Amino acid sequence: MANAPSLTDIRFEHHPTGLGVNETRPRISWRYESKSASLVKNWLQTSYEVEVKRKNSSETKPFKSDSDSNILVPWPDSPLTSRDAASVRVRAFGVSSTEAASTEGQATPTEWSDWASVETGLLERKDWSAHFITSSKRTALPVGGKRVEYFRPIRLRKTFRLDSKPARSRLYITALGVYVVYINGTRIGEEHMAPGWTSYRHRLQYQVYDVGDLLQAGQDNTLAIEVGEGWYAGRIVWGEGVTCFYGEEIGALAQLEVGPEKGSGQILVQTDDKWEWKESPILSSGIYDGEEYDMRQDYQDWTKISSQEQKSSDWQAVKKLQFPETTLLASPCPPVKVNQLVKPVSISESPTGKILIDFGQNLVGKIRIHSLSRPSGHLLTIKHAEVLENGELGVRPLRCAKATDRITFSDNILKDYSPQFTFHGFRYVEMSGWSPSDATEPLTLESISAAVMHNSMLRTGHFECSSAPLNQLHSNVTWSLRSNFLSIPSDCPQRDERLGWTGDIQVFGPTASFLYDGAGFLGNWLRDLIADQKQAGGVVPFVIPDVMPNGPWPHESHAIWDDVVILLPWALYQWTGDDLPLRECYDGMLDHLKVLPRDHDGLWDTEVWKLGDWLDPSAPPDNPALATTDSTLVSDAYLVHITRTMARIADVLDNSKDKARFEAEAEKLAQAFRYKYIAGSGLVVGDTQTALALTLVFNLHEQGDQAGRALAAARLAKWVKAAQFKVSTGFAGTNAILPALSLDLPGGTKEESNLQYAYKMILTDECPSWLYPVKMGATTTWERWDSMLPSGEINPGEMTSFNHYALGSVAAWMHETIGGLALAEDQKGRVGWKSFRVQPRPGGDVTSAKTEYLSGYGWVRCEWQVVELGGTKGKKFVMDLTVPANSTAVVVLPDADKKGQHDGLTVGSGGHHFECRFEDPGEWPPKSNLPF
Repeated sequence: MANAPSLTDIRFEHHPTGLGVNETRPRISWRYESKSASLVKNWLQTSYEVEVKRKNSSETKPFKSDSDSNILVPWPDSPLTSRDAASVRVRAFGVSSTEAASTEGQATPTEWSDWASVETGLLERKDWSAHFITSSKRTALPVGGKRVEYFRPIRLRKTFRLDSKPARSRLYITALGVYVVYINGTRIGEEHMAPGWTSYRHRLQYQVYDVGDLLQAGQDNTLAIEVGEGWYAGRIVWGEGVTCFYGEEIGALAQLEVGPEKGSGQILVQTDDKWEWKESPILSSGIYDGEEYDMRQDYQDWTKISSQEQKSSDWQAVKKLQFPETTLLASPCPPVKVNQLVKPVSISESPTGKILIDFGQNLVGKIRIHSLSRPSGHLLTIKHAEVLENGELGVRPLRCAKATDRITFSDNILKDYSPQFTFHGFRYVEMSGWSPSDATEPLTLESISAAVMHNSMLRTGHFECSSAPLNQLHSNVTWSLRSNFLSIPSDCPQRDERLGWTGDIQVFGPTASFLYDGAGFLGNWLRDLIADQKQAGGVVPFVIPDVMPNGPWPHESHAIWDDVVILLPWALYQWTGDDLPLRECYDGMLDHLKVLPRDHDGLWDTEVWKLGDWLDPSAPPDNPALATTDSTLVSDAYLVHITRTMARIADVLDNSKDKARFEAEAEKLAQAFRYKYIAGSGLVVGDTQTALALTLVFNLHEQGDQAGRALAAARLAKWVKAAQFKVSTGFAGTNAILPALSLDLPGGTKEESNLQYAYKMILTDECPSWLYPVKMGATTTWERWDSMLPSGEINPGEMTSFNHYALGSVAAWMHETIGGLALAEDQKGRVGWKSFRVQPRPGGDVTSAKTEYLSGYGWVRCEWQVVELGGTKGKKFVMDLTVPANSTAVVVLPDADKKGQHDGLTVGSGGHHFECRFEDPGEWPPKSNLPF
């Protein structure tokens, strides 16, 4: 319609495709086209219509709702059942907020959206008639000087006849381990490392595939599965680690169902004792150590055979496994895929004569060899690492992970090869057995690629500005997210760890939520957290899935890390408007607050060991917890913060009793914190960057004590200047230091603003700082501020990753303060970008920025620049803003204080242009208070 935007992107829950949802009443969302929003000013939805066509019916049912919501609206029809399907389309009614009309009868309808399909998976255990099957053969290999057992991958297959082509074909499949699956020689799907890592004792995911195009009528068909050990039975945790943590036998479960488009189908093939197995030519495949493939032991066309060939082969009968007690669920996450191919930028020779390949980007994935022929028995060895040290591959940070792939050649050509069941974190590879000087097939930049792997989430956030170093920093943060969002949110992707550390994602959650739509991914991980927390007696484990119930780290409560059970669901709710994570995690939140050890004042027990401001740059390499800021102070500040957050969560969940209880408890804890740490003047006992920043950002001064807050802010500025604007914070303080410096204190003046200090801090490139790794050539964020020393040597600390996202939480400040886009609540208290704040705050020598975010309503775009007017005319601020339909923005321009517009100007959908005079927020560059 001429006066209405276009609907697009119909989706169900946070599911990536709608095929294989676990919900019987999947909630529905849609967005509005931004190009339409620019034509339709101030458009707000007043109601919507949904039409539903069910699988077994020719009837189209209409449903209407007088709601202005377009995010996660309720399923309108009767519940879906197992294998059920429906098609849905939507149209909305709306008016311009400037129009007098507001009733549905006078509202303008949009065009109908395209039809979108949703289909459930197998929702109950009784829907499965297949059995897990295995061979259970194992091979012992030496690892790190010790004997660690590995499973050699196995191949499973079954040949079957299909008389006629079915209208509907679905394969439901999972594994105890990781798998790939083929029909008639064609690999099904693009997923890698399936079924993904969950807390297998509680939850095991399966995948659903539409395989109709691969089935062949009137002839034999083959369903073939290859299974590796993966996380299920492979080595996990550092050092010696543990193997077979979840089970001692790998295997697969598959059920192929066919039938008409409407009506019930039948099981055509299922895993049972009529299948056969054989060892894979992959001799070993560990996540930490890499994969060894012997081409001489491979056999052609094993995924495509006739029934006669099957009977005459040397394959063996499989063994059925006992069906596990774990819950089976269709994966709600975007799958792990190869999302990009990166070409190498150089091939060189190290000082010791090793062939080194540089891909120019630290990444996660695996090598892809496009085509290579070598004599039978020739060995090709590929070692991976993130950095070079003294011109050689820097493997020490890998600890006990070998990160090495080996290929033994046969007379056949190696074509489009990548290792099957592993992945590596690397920028460089060392190649043995293939060099640029080879006479027949020299190694060139076109010979290989790096296949980048991560969960294929939708990219939602983009940022760029006039500072090239800041753009590189933002790129580094994004690449670290891509590297560590592989099945779980891991801490690092390269060494013998790769675990779901809770503290890392707790501090990084808001940044991640801007960059990618991770609601399904992180919501899935939180369900494992709650299951593992319950098994742990209410204590949130350090890592999820919990593979350290017996150590080596102590099983006890920790602030910041365990606080993830409260703060990450809250972040997801704020970004998406979905209160389901709050509901699912609420009991876990209560348990966390119940079990944490307290002193008589309700704050943390001072005698309990705490991680605190982990990896403070002043901490020695061998003791990252030895931070400048008292770990109990840090824990207590977070305790007040999460208790206040609990009151807000209880309010969202309409739990008035808990809201009142937590409000009272939070005030009591805040008073105890003030008595313990804050002087009457407002200064903080800790007197460090982290202590002052947390106190300011968490608003821990007495309510109304603006003088005390101003004094604390001035004290923070003093210590930032004394540090020559270098960072002195660890995990706890890093995402608070710049927001604390950027606070607008009531009654403050431009001269009292610390905003320029924040800009100076983020633009500093001396160690420790965010731009120091950029200056050193980093392409991802580091675990330590000085993972690479200025000398070019690797930090001697045992934990020295070059691909950690935690310190990249600074990007949230970049998005909000430089880019100008921030979360807000609308007049009804709703979140999820129904309304948002637009307030760019230029500073430093940054003169322009462009920020984009794909909200649940559509694309938000903010682009600004500061223009020199010449002579004595000063500067002008110019901004263009796009607001998607059915949402509003509160715009605060740099001259808002002078115009008395402290609360900003509310604008509706469409394109908006703003100009105003601009004055720098203080002296640039600010000077250190040191005399040298």
